[in-house]
Amino acid sequence: MYPVPARPPRPVPPLVLALRRLPNPRLTGLGAGLFAAATMLALGALDELLFDGSAILYGLLFLPVSALTALWVREADLVSAPIIVPIAFTVGIVPLSGGSGGFGGQTMAVVTALAVHAGWLYGGTLVAGVITCVRKVRTMTRRHRRGRGPQGPPGPGRRS
Repeated sequence: MYPVPARPPRPVPPLVLALRRLPNPRLTGLGAGLFAAATMLALGALDELLFDGSAILYGLLFLPVSALTALWVREADLVSAPIIVPIAFTVGIVPLSGGSGGFGGQTMAVVTALAVHAGWLYGGTLVAGVITCVRKVRTMTRRHRRGRGPQGPPGPGRRS
């Protein structure tokens, strides 16, 4: 038999190289919650300061934060991402709500803002939920391909 010549490696497209350079952190559930809440609080304060509390801008900024939170949470804490995202939305909407009159007035302003901007809230939660579901299915498929289920490989005392 004749040796088969090795094919030269294909060049990697620049877009793929750029995506590989992006950070890919794996945050715990608490870390993802802190990331999302701090980011949304900062974005809400900046929105109030620079754009006088634009609800559309805040909602549009909430969607990528939801996606990043769902992408960056580690696999063991996937279920927490769709729970974290609405809490982060609520934390970030406090500067935008514009309540006055003490704690009760501020609370009512936040509740009203949540009711008015519920579409953005549901949209971001849906984004996080879909991403976490896809990640979970990919994880389960990878485990199945490796030949072990959730309990591990079949042993001498286990039926396969």
